[in-house]
Amino acid sequence: MKEYVKITTENSIGTIEFFHPQSNSLPGHILAELASTITKAGEDDNIKVIILKSAGERSFCAGASFDELVAIDTPENGKKFFSGFANVINAARKCPKFIIGRVQGKAVGGGVGMASATDYCFATKFASAKLSELAIGIGPFVVGPAVERKVGTSAFSAMTINATKWFDADWAREKGLYTEVFDTADEMDGEVAKLSSTLSRSNPEAMEGLKKILWEGTEHWDTLLMERAESSGKLVLSNFTKNAISKFKSK
Repeated sequence: MKEYVKITTENSIGTIEFFHPQSNSLPGHILAELASTITKAGEDDNIKVIILKSAGERSFCAGASFDELVAIDTPENGKKFFSGFANVINAARKCPKFIIGRVQGKAVGGGVGMASATDYCFATKFASAKLSELAIGIGPFVVGPAVERKVGTSAFSAMTINATKWFDADWAREKGLYTEVFDTADEMDGEVAKLSSTLSRSNPEAMEGLKKILWEGTEHWDTLLMERAESSGKLVLSNFTKNAISKFKSK
């Protein structure tokens, strides 16, 4: 199947789904489409609440596309690529509608950042999380503020330093990345449907006001995340990182 980002709207619920054949990884054009789709959904009066999900069963999102990481050849191109993650997080942050996350499987790097940028996140027991960036010579600089906001500095430090470790879904729930964890996707989907239906009948002005309160203190992220993207764009050019990514790709 070819990669895609699509949105469907039913009963005032907008469902944004993305897919990439490489474990739902995120090349630049998918990131751009996600940011644009989230922004447009926020502006659509027919949508009262948003569900963010990926296709497939065991992988929510593998994070950055290794093919594109290897191809980065200038600091400017590096900043442009990593700014794609910044744009998705900022689009979710500034969206006036609540975004419900549906995480059915493993989340890596940018995938953890995406889950962190949702307002209420459901997951299955298969939704282990990993911030693997340090293992390839960079760091979760762009997604870091969103992840740390959800899990706190201590848990964020653990994930960033132990970059090869999978933190299981129960750990992620205890730390606040996920709100609820279920044994099966069917159980999760039932609760996603229940909450989204309830919110679709709630007062849009009240929800918008509450979301602003919940995200207070992040107003500087437009600048901060772009600065982080620039830092990552430089680091990815190092020989260490190029070699590390090549080793990962060859596994």
